[in-house]
Amino acid sequence: MEELLKRCKIASYELELLSEDRINEALGRIRDALIENKNKILEENQKDVLVAKGVVKDSLIDRLTLNEKRIMDLAKSIDEVIALPFYPGEVIEEIKRPNGLVIKKVRVPIGVIASIFEARPNVSVDITALGLKTLNAVVLKGGKEAIRTNIVLCNVMRDAIKDIVNPDVITLIESTNREDTNKLLTMKDYIDIMIPRGSKGLINYVVSNSKIPFIETGAGNCHLYVHEKANLDMALNIAVNAKYQRPSVCNAIENILVDKSIANKFLPMLKKKFDELNIEIRGDKETKEIISCNEATEEDFFTEYNDYIVSVKVVNNVSEAIKHINIHSTKHSEAIVTEDDFAACRFMNEIDSACLYHNASTRFTDGGCFGFGAEIGISTAKLHARGPMGLKEITTYKYKIYGKGQVRE
Repeated sequence: MEELLKRCKIASYELELLSEDRINEALGRIRDALIENKNKILEENQKDVLVAKGVVKDSLIDRLTLNEKRIMDLAKSIDEVIALPFYPGEVIEEIKRPNGLVIKKVRVPIGVIASIFEARPNVSVDITALGLKTLNAVVLKGGKEAIRTNIVLCNVMRDAIKDIVNPDVITLIESTNREDTNKLLTMKDYIDIMIPRGSKGLINYVVSNSKIPFIETGAGNCHLYVHEKANLDMALNIAVNAKYQRPSVCNAIENILVDKSIANKFLPMLKKKFDELNIEIRGDKETKEIISCNEATEEDFFTEYNDYIVSVKVVNNVSEAIKHINIHSTKHSEAIVTEDDFAACRFMNEIDSACLYHNASTRFTDGGCFGFGAEIGISTAKLHARGPMGLKEITTYKYKIYGKGQVRE
């Protein structure tokens, strides 16, 4: 592993010499190679899916599975990254001092970005595309569920760029055992930042064990609050989208809060629709008095299910909803449905999460939906990035100071 990382670090210096045109050419070659090799990629992915079935939850199988449309979507996302601005070298700020010094604050790549992730082979492509666009080399370590898919994807991408730049700027750690994960987390001489992508357990593990600076991402105990002045049809539609469309993703809701004054009307609507979709409802005492459902424990309200399960709680007012969310959420994405602007304003201002929605689904917390192209992750931290992380969030800066012989007195 150390030799692989050393080669990646050396390759990162070569990468910094490339122009925007050459980088876009490399990305274009990756896009074309993914399409040309789609059958090979799908064949390896199907092997991963067959091994995973019966071992992991069905909702996670969806994250693992690639099909022709998803590969074409990956190719499209690379086109979107190509079209995005090229930030390395951008002068963020220029200061002219009285002594004649000119100080330029210039955007530069971080260097080597590593990511540990689980059953999401698309992450390999997303991180690589954003890494190259910002002149960052990438180290990828996926979970065992997607190992065959990650190997073929990385081989295809490395081969595609070998005539433009050292392919070691894309480095896959093929080992899937815990010991090598632990070792990777100590390699601060070769890796500049660590970005975990996956379950709350994985993220907490990285946070607790990494010797490398990290960005905490992904864990999504997200909430939908149906206010007493909500359009209930809109609320139901948002609830279905945010829970059912892709329950295994971090921007899916896990909790629904409903104002007491409308609970008798809204909860039966929710129950009827969720029964049709085979979504399990776990409700608090007040919810169970209105609809038939399983009982929610206090632990349920802290749980990111990644499954067709949702916890429901009846609250007295917006103040109680805000308090509950601030205590139980992972600071990812929360939504309120209401026609009351004052309630919406309180919700948006008083909840301490990265993304707050008024009358829209939390499923929009995504770099693509925000216009960033692909994303490298969704930060639930406050330093140095928050929310969907696009190109600017994976750069840093340095100061370039120009003088004419000045010395300090």
